[in-house]
Amino acid sequence: MSTPTVKISKDQHIWAFSADMQPVVTVDPGTVIEIETWDCFTGQVQTEADTIAALDLSRVNSATGPIEVRGAEPGDSLSVTFIDIRPGEQGAGMVIPEWGQIVEKCEAPATRIFKVKDGIITMNEKVSFPTRPMFGVVGVAPASGEVPTFLADRHGGNMDDRQNGIGATLHMPVFQPGGMLAIGDMHASMGDGEISGTGVEIGGTAIIKVDLIKGKTGTWPITETADSWFTHGTHATSLDDALKFAVEEAAKLLVDEWGFTMEDAFIFLSVAGDLGIAQYCHPSPGSVIARMRVPKISACPAPFKK
Repeated sequence: MSTPTVKISKDQHIWAFSADMQPVVTVDPGTVIEIETWDCFTGQVQTEADTIAALDLSRVNSATGPIEVRGAEPGDSLSVTFIDIRPGEQGAGMVIPEWGQIVEKCEAPATRIFKVKDGIITMNEKVSFPTRPMFGVVGVAPASGEVPTFLADRHGGNMDDRQNGIGATLHMPVFQPGGMLAIGDMHASMGDGEISGTGVEIGGTAIIKVDLIKGKTGTWPITETADSWFTHGTHATSLDDALKFAVEEAAKLLVDEWGFTMEDAFIFLSVAGDLGIAQYCHPSPGSVIARMRVPKISACPAPFKK
């Protein structure tokens, strides 16, 4: 494993991605960094009595950073590889009033505490399962204005895609010089959709590597794993629009980078790709996030052609 040369504390964090935010550290492409992150509740949830009703909601979803990467310019991709993600020993999940598809069938608010040890999450005496650590919030400075870390858009932000876990690389479109990367909202595990509005919300540390792809960028962040790459689409409320954006992005890359016709791209994605939902705990004030999986075959082995 690569040895980190820079360490960033969870106390160096932001609550919103803004076009003019200033870095806590400046690094060269290729730098390996150890980051520490709060859980999404910033330490407010320790027992099952700590429900959403008792929290200071202005202290939700901090992101450690920002990290400036030298040489990053609009039109580039800032690539962050999650070399390792190490959750802490205790996390929490919730039922939140008016959030999620079956909330009306549940008592809300409610909190459950999870114990995490040796790669196993224990929910109660009957239920335990392996960890699947990932980050919910990964973003860069937007093109303009300010976006709370609770929301997702073209700059990333609260993407809540479980594919952003150990071994994955997330290619972020750069909108401001230096990119200004920030990361938070660790989950020891989160299912597709995050249907109640929470994963196993937990603090911890991670080892990441930052790089640049010059002159190549997507419309939204693109996740790359060993055998696939995933385009994303987001929308404030519409699942249909988010799904369409994710498909359009995948098709555009197949055409522009790999020489597919649009018809071939459409058919290939239909027969070999997978359209899915990363986050949809609606109704809620959060974003809707969709993804399109493209298998890594010789005709399209990566999102961008070198």
